Amino acid sequence: MISPTAILIGTIVVSIILLGLLVSRPSITNTRAGKVLAFVSILLFPVLATSMGVDEHIERSKTTAFCTSCHVMEKYGQSLHVDDASYIPAAHFQNNRVPRDKACYTCHTDYTLYGGFRSKLRGLRHLQVQYLGKIPEKIEPYNAYNNRECLHCHGGARGFEEGATHNVEEGRLDAIKLNILSCLSTGCHDTVHNVTALHDVKLWSEENKEKIFGSGKDQSDGGTTK
Repeated sequence: MISPTAILIGTIVVSIILLGLLVSRPSITNTRAGKVLAFVSILLFPVLATSMGVDEHIERSKTTAFCTSCHVMEKYGQSLHVDDASYIPAAHFQNNRVPRDKACYTCHTDYTLYGGFRSKLRGLRHLQVQYLGKIPEKIEPYNAYNNRECLHCHGGARGFEEGATHNVEEGRLDAIKLNILSCLSTGCHDTVHNVTALHDVKLWSEENKEKIFGSGKDQSDGGTTK
């Protein structure tokens, strides 16, 4: 199957060839067919290539690899591999509770290019700061993390709805659903990325796990690396 990127490149190449033909032989536009060719070359193909390019970039920018490609985000990507279930992003990433290839986008849609108009503007601001501005020393969210992002997946799940902690007192579950009681800041799920402590933790490596268990060796560390 031909990839979208290959189709995009092909569209751009065809557009350049047609534009080159018009520049080298402007008299071709004297005919009806030449006018149609000029319309296709000057307007239709460039617009098509641009729209395909934007769509391709948007899809790529949803990937975990894209989000962690910036130097300032490297440690946040590394924290997804912490071998400690109390690290919420790591537990979700390693157990496929979120798609690994779109982990950041799945949990932070409100902070990206796709979480509403204001968030789209903030996302564009991130790109501007990354390439043209000054990156702040401490990375912080604009607002407190909204339980809504958790409820996208957990809302309605039996484990969430019937969990003893979520129902320890009357009204607690409703308070969580209404974002009155935070999932993250109330001592329940308060260890998130914690990038400042990465030098003190073990990191899980799926590649090392496959090498160890695939070879039949009995290793007590389960394929973790320091």
